[in-house]
Amino acid sequence: MARIVLVHGAFGGAWCWERVTGPLERAGHGVETLDLPGAGDDQTPVEGVTLEACAARVCEVLDRGGPAVLVGHSMGGVVITQAAALRPHLVSSLVFVSAFMPRDGQSLLDLTRLPEGTGDMIQANVEITGDPAVARLPDEVSKVAIYNRCSPDDAAWAVALRRPQAVAPYATPVTIDDDVLAAIPRSYVVTTEDNSLMPALQRRMIAEHPCRAVVELDADHAPYLSATGELVSALLSFATA
Repeated sequence: MARIVLVHGAFGGAWCWERVTGPLERAGHGVETLDLPGAGDDQTPVEGVTLEACAARVCEVLDRGGPAVLVGHSMGGVVITQAAALRPHLVSSLVFVSAFMPRDGQSLLDLTRLPEGTGDMIQANVEITGDPAVARLPDEVSKVAIYNRCSPDDAAWAVALRRPQAVAPYATPVTIDDDVLAAIPRSYVVTTEDNSLMPALQRRMIAEHPCRAVVELDADHAPYLSATGELVSALLSFATA
């Protein structure tokens, strides 16, 4: 059975994976989640929320055991990419769930500015304030941009748990060895009804970073809520590949 480490995206926390962890564990896998700096219950001040700190947090978890299937959602794709570059021997495979897949020297913001990223509701509606900069997405926008295929109750539950997101992890390019990362098997979960990370951009990243397996879900940017069973099935298939 596999060791699976689940990394959430922007505005989120380990809570994002609550419905996913149980089924994976019942299938016999070891599952670990974490709050990135400044997210969930973590109280890191905004000036300490950097891409380096996020990757270091993932590395702390990886260092506790043997090689893991490292899963990232959304911004978590950037984080797991940087973490895998630091601990390649502890990553058996990478799984991107509607997630950003940067190459060396590329940031999340760089990816959103590609032509295939046009139309996403995050960039169109996010509010940036402060120094260091912090991003906020209005609750009503979140329900349409992220949870558009979720039930009203699930969307309300998630929105209530979201926290503002430091901008630094968005804007910082990854520093990786592309050849080293290419040697780690990758899989991708495409969310076809995504208003946050456009499906066209997801497919461009897959074309630029070939994946051993790709699963498409009729889901929004929160498949852990809107397509839980299908996401679990995809992760199980990736974990046993």
